[in-house]
Amino acid sequence: MHLICEERPSDSPVVESIWRSHMDENTAFTSMAESHSSLVVARYNGVVSLTVRGPESRATQAYAPAGMETFGVIFKPGVFFADWTPITTANRNDVTLPGASDNTFWLKGAAWQFPDFDNADVFVSRLVRAGLLVKEPMVDKVLSGRMIPDTSLRTVQRRFLQATGLIQNVVRQIDRARFATLLLIQGMSILDTVYRAGYYDQPHLTRSLKNYIGFTPAQLISTERTRPLSFLYKNVPLHLDDTVAIVDEGNQPWDRESSKKPVISR
Repeated sequence: MHLICEERPSDSPVVESIWRSHMDENTAFTSMAESHSSLVVARYNGVVSLTVRGPESRATQAYAPAGMETFGVIFKPGVFFADWTPITTANRNDVTLPGASDNTFWLKGAAWQFPDFDNADVFVSRLVRAGLLVKEPMVDKVLSGRMIPDTSLRTVQRRFLQATGLIQNVVRQIDRARFATLLLIQGMSILDTVYRAGYYDQPHLTRSLKNYIGFTPAQLISTERTRPLSFLYKNVPLHLDDTVAIVDEGNQPWDRESSKKPVISR
């Protein structure tokens, strides 16, 4: 069973996707690990709030009361609020902005109107123009495997961590676990998912999904599973394919064919 929601793409160059949901009953669910920063607007009992969220390095348990309406904006890798870097908001160190009135909130000394699902792109554009939302271009280069000339590895690692809140290897493992989850829920067998998502073997897949998704492969495909999975399981930032390197539990990449340990690349 999954949470019911609506999700749509965005024309914004800094937005990955936009989603919304409504809870008809009290719902406890599993929130998967997330490699992106985001903002979430929630409406409950007539009160509206806007929260800045960082990445999550592991699956956690979450709860939403009946009657709560939420929508969120998931930013592209390396996009974040200038005043709250992902490294400070990671793992549920959320920042909820103070309300100014029933339909506005305070941001940088000014009252901003709460956005909604339909005008979220316009709201994000205003944030970018005001310099409140920024992007670290190095993140895209790192994730695509491109060389960054005249920059030391230590500098690249530091800037990547500051802009994403996670080290590169964890981002890739989260994205791979989400990809594997999507394959399993779409009906692919566990063994085929091991190969397609680039895991070393079935135990490796199981350990990864338990940590980042909160379920084993068998639990994900079970028709008797009663604990819902976050509807954002379909959000897979990296389009992984069969050529992706395998990462073992020691955070070392493994080449499927030669069992040598090359640098992770795509």
